[in-house]
Amino acid sequence: MNSKPQCSCQPAPKLIFACSGAADVGGLADRAARQMTLDQKGKMYCVAGIGGRVGAIMETTLAAAKVLAIDGCPQDCARKTLEQAGFSGFQHLKLASLGLQKGSSPVTEERIRLIADKGGELLA
Repeated sequence: MNSKPQCSCQPAPKLIFACSGAADVGGLADRAARQMTLDQKGKMYCVAGIGGRVGAIMETTLAAAKVLAIDGCPQDCARKTLEQAGFSGFQHLKLASLGLQKGSSPVTEERIRLIADKGGELLA
């Protein structure tokens, strides 16, 4: 057994909450959050858990270094879910700010990369 004291601390995570709605832009937001996780820019986390006030998810979010909400359409469901749960001061990426509009923005690798790169900038 190692007698040296060891820190079992993990750095506070950077969490990504994405709209995963039924529209094309919901699919883009979801896929971009997954890409950001693969790129190790942050960790996609469960926005439904925030809405359901799941204890462990709420606690992890409170301890996060940074939080990003990605919303596909103007309804801003990810942002509103976080706000209604009492969170503030997080970054917010609206896909319309990147020129992506509901109903006319099919999911493509190029668009996923565009969103993931912008999200990465917001979490840097």
